[in-house]
Amino acid sequence: MRYMLFFVLFVLSTALFGCTEQAAQPEPKPESKPVPKSETVKTAADPEAATGFTEKSGVYATQHMAAAATPAAAKAGEQILAAGGSAIDAGVAVQAMLGLTEPQSSGLGGGGFILYWHAADQKLYTIDARETAPLSATPALFLDAQGQPPESFMDAVTGGRSVGTPGIVRGLELAHTQWGKLPWQNLFASSIDAAENGFVVSQRLQRLLELELSPGLLAMAPGNSYFYPNGEPLKAGTVKKNPDYAQTLRLIATNGADGFYQGPVADAIIDAVQNAPLNPGKLTHDDLMQYRAKMREPVCAEYRVYEVCGMGPPSSGGVTVLQILGILESFPVGQWAVNSENAVHHFTQASRLAFADRNRYIADNDFVDVPVAAMLDKSYLSERAQLISARDMGAAEAGVFTQYSYADDQSPELPNTTHVSIVDAEGNVFSMTASIEMGFGSGVMAAGFLLNNQLTDFSIVPEVDGQPVANRVEPGKRPRSSMSPMIVFNDEGQPVHALGSPGGARIIDYVAQTLVALLDWNLDMQAAIDLPHATNLNGVTSLERNTEVEGLAEALRQRGHQVRVQDLNSGLHGISLLSDGRLYGGADPRREGIAAGNK
Repeated sequence: MRYMLFFVLFVLSTALFGCTEQAAQPEPKPESKPVPKSETVKTAADPEAATGFTEKSGVYATQHMAAAATPAAAKAGEQILAAGGSAIDAGVAVQAMLGLTEPQSSGLGGGGFILYWHAADQKLYTIDARETAPLSATPALFLDAQGQPPESFMDAVTGGRSVGTPGIVRGLELAHTQWGKLPWQNLFASSIDAAENGFVVSQRLQRLLELELSPGLLAMAPGNSYFYPNGEPLKAGTVKKNPDYAQTLRLIATNGADGFYQGPVADAIIDAVQNAPLNPGKLTHDDLMQYRAKMREPVCAEYRVYEVCGMGPPSSGGVTVLQILGILESFPVGQWAVNSENAVHHFTQASRLAFADRNRYIADNDFVDVPVAAMLDKSYLSERAQLISARDMGAAEAGVFTQYSYADDQSPELPNTTHVSIVDAEGNVFSMTASIEMGFGSGVMAAGFLLNNQLTDFSIVPEVDGQPVANRVEPGKRPRSSMSPMIVFNDEGQPVHALGSPGGARIIDYVAQTLVALLDWNLDMQAAIDLPHATNLNGVTSLERNTEVEGLAEALRQRGHQVRVQDLNSGLHGISLLSDGRLYGGADPRREGIAAGNK
């Protein structure tokens, strides 16, 4: 009951933020189809709003390719690849540029998960660079003196209290130490130059600022003056400089990750968090000094003739995507028409079942025992598939694993994230999803970049009716994530696809649906990314507005679905390794990214 009250208040507060009159849409490029103002409404699950649909063509390359969320970032990665760099080298350059050109989604102040296929070793590695809770945090981090959750979820999001220890810089350094080819300091040159001399503000960034997604950003210096000079949002086409970010990158380039976790950058982070005008936080220098990225085992499962691999806990993405696929394996999906009524119905039911398990069992497995093997067991998933009928099942119940006793998680995850896919000339494959959580993170800015609000990925309440929530806040713990970087292998054990997406908890469905399109319907990467979305997180079936799938609404209602037609703002970026040796990359038409490679 306590959480239900919190959730109702959260939805009401989000509606209040989202239904005010919106600023005018900037003039789009001729090929762009802007979202009408009346349709651009923020919701509890989608704070980074849709900003239009621009048709894109897939890109071929013969040796190397980088696909990322801004053209500047993809090109920065491609330049490193052309200079002989590895996929890891290019990933460092891409993330540095994304922190400048896509600051609302990811950056140095956040965390992420890295999958890396090392061609020489013929082995898949995964790196956990997820943020951690401060060592002084307790399960009551977001509760008031009476033990109640905040009246509005935005009260938890904004300011210093929601900031976790950033992890992405340590994660990229760990990867580079293992597999980098070019000198570390060479990987930041293009981003330092762009920060010093200015980058061109995109239409998407302008539009997101106009929508005022982050009350904290508007309220707190220096972010408010950087993004809203003279009280107005940055304008598309403006050349924007960020000398503080350039200096931060110089320190990291010279001193490695220690240039971030120690010295003036660390001082700026701690000062900004502890002295935030809104909800001062608990992060300390000790938290930064003790942070370590971790090598973890990937989670993999067979699907048809393929092996699909992703990130294990504390991400829920890999396990839940694999559960959806494992349940669908009981059905002849490849014989059904693409996004047909039957296909969408079965996909949403499989997603219901997988999300029920996810919400109960998945958390940081350094703190709780997560039944990964049992959740991916073929016979278990076959039994789950038998629960699917011709009608919508309603809210699915989690499966029962007798030695585990947890309450369901209660954390609405917010979809401000980015995904990068890279393949280098040696056949190494990099698939990374990174995030600062909500649009513009916590709103707290330090040393030229925004800080995350990832601690709100923990359950806001630590227990329900005396039963502990696996994903509750604990000191040093990593919050559960939905980030789902994936790599697919053929029956000879060689990589054939790398992909991932932003989108909060919907990431899981976006990625799973794209995998179905690639592996069951044999669509190419760009066509699979373009495919209209249908999602169900064990609640409403959401159909993507202004697409063909919207036409299924009435038929699904007749099957018992509660249907909502809305924007489903993925940001998929993927690369296929073709049998003729070429690469084929795709980028999501719902955002501004591209795939860039040699011809």
